[in-house]
Amino acid sequence: MFQGSMVAIITPFKEGRVDENTYRELIDFQIEQGTSAIVPCGTTGESATLSMEEHNRVIDIAIEAVNKRVPVIAGTGGNSTAEAIHLTEHAKASGADGTLQVCPYYNKPTQEGLYQHFKTIAEAVPLPQVMYNIPGRTGINMAPETIARLAELPDIVAVKEASGSLGQMAEVVQLAGDKITLLSGDDNLTLPVLAIGGKGVISVVANIVPRDNADMVRAWEEGRVDEARERFFRLLPLCQAMFYETNPIPVKTSLAMMGKVDGELRLPMCAMAPANKDKLEKALQAYGLL
Repeated sequence: MFQGSMVAIITPFKEGRVDENTYRELIDFQIEQGTSAIVPCGTTGESATLSMEEHNRVIDIAIEAVNKRVPVIAGTGGNSTAEAIHLTEHAKASGADGTLQVCPYYNKPTQEGLYQHFKTIAEAVPLPQVMYNIPGRTGINMAPETIARLAELPDIVAVKEASGSLGQMAEVVQLAGDKITLLSGDDNLTLPVLAIGGKGVISVVANIVPRDNADMVRAWEEGRVDEARERFFRLLPLCQAMFYETNPIPVKTSLAMMGKVDGELRLPMCAMAPANKDKLEKALQAYGLL
């Protein structure tokens, strides 16, 4: 259902508010450059610093701006199941095509707690659900066996995997590959994930090079393996540069250097350290973006 190069799109701010006009321009840019889905209000979209009202508004703008040209997978997760349901209800009513649900962070549920969390959301709000496993952010890893259990539910269609463990991802494909779509949640591993049966990526680097990322994934899908590999290795230094500091600081700084956004971050996200910013600028120059 969801595949290809999908962008975990940033949320642009200006003078402390969501910059709605720039956000619409970014969405148009993504679609024109071949991105296959827009994913607002994820980690890269600084969802943790958005008020409930802003969160809903950002999703509304994305749905309106996309206008059915590609799917919108709305980030509506939380560490409270009730809050996640509330956000997901709004996204569905607004016309989202799917929901991205991060593993509950901070409270560190058991595997049974994770199962009940995602199951409860799926049953409360029937909408194609992409689970998001990112233990480096949440403090909890969702086991392949738990993913396989959840894959039995009709509205749980995919998992965005950012555990960093290809072995774990391969086990997901082995246990439930016919029932759930594996998506890379780490640009540094997109090609390896495709090689073990993944169907795409929810990408950070696509914010700045959407066409190149989409072309890399498409080359793999069409069986042009050598081309896909060449494209992946050309992208890899840029992917690594997006994590010189905590995401989304580098990618937002990159877009500011490219003249596409103001670059404003919300605390506790702050401006890059000068040395890292210099490294980032050199990486963008080496790629030909500046």
